[in-house]
Amino acid sequence: MSRKTHEHQLAQRKAQRLAERQAERARQRRMLIITITSIVAVVVVIAGVFVVVAKNTGKDDTPAAAGTPSANPSDQPSAQTTPGPENKPKSIPTALAPAPKRATPLAAEVNCSYPKTPNEPASRKVNPPSDGKVKASGTSPVTLTTSVGDIHLTLDSALAPCTVKSFLSLVGQKYFDNTSCHRLTVGDGLQVLQCGDPTGTGSGGPGYSFNDEVYPTLKYGRGILAMANRDKNTNGSQFFIVYGNAELPPSYNAFGTVDKAGLEVIDKVARGGVIPQGGPTDGKPAIPVEIKTATAAS
Repeated sequence: MSRKTHEHQLAQRKAQRLAERQAERARQRRMLIITITSIVAVVVVIAGVFVVVAKNTGKDDTPAAAGTPSANPSDQPSAQTTPGPENKPKSIPTALAPAPKRATPLAAEVNCSYPKTPNEPASRKVNPPSDGKVKASGTSPVTLTTSVGDIHLTLDSALAPCTVKSFLSLVGQKYFDNTSCHRLTVGDGLQVLQCGDPTGTGSGGPGYSFNDEVYPTLKYGRGILAMANRDKNTNGSQFFIVYGNAELPPSYNAFGTVDKAGLEVIDKVARGGVIPQGGPTDGKPAIPVEIKTATAAS
């Protein structure tokens, strides 16, 4: 083999080894890109799952008249300010629902307790009612003087004596004075006006709670006065007035009725529609309802 031929072969082998090294580096770069892309994709999927889980496990403490939390309305105001047809009731029944009555009467006296809720301080300074025995009989008239007209309530201690005692205590301490009714629902299955939160957000309360006073045959309808809650035994100060239909489970303390004239006042508010927050038929009343004073007959 000549020197020239030998040098030529060496140059060929060197060029071949260089080409192989370049091909190997190119393969490694491709594998690195694939690995990085896979990691990014996994991170994106995990982040997406985390966002969905966080959204679905978020706590919403807004007390609701409806049996869903939603029925849980958002506390953030809607950009919509003028209700459309979908934000108003299609119809409102005019017939009063039968006044609630327990199939089995309570004992002559029942024990009531009003423990403080340290994690939920009072929205307005107020003292809880005293614990102890309460008569489970008799009625108490209360008048809500509002910006849209007077609403007369009749509280019934035979239905919910602990609820009545709490409500009268709040009335006596002027807890409801100068507060707004923060929620109106106008759907076919739920037509209520909800009040009793001094903050006007749907999350305020008196800084104490009391137990449910419900029974299996309890039904709701036009003219029924009941307590709002967000769970079992979480009654506080928020209450709702059923002015139409209310397809609700027996989970809300019914403690009285509303007079016909007061319901007609609420009808006008309902026909004005809602500024939607928890859906097209659930939100703040477009016609504001301000409770100027709440007074009980002496």
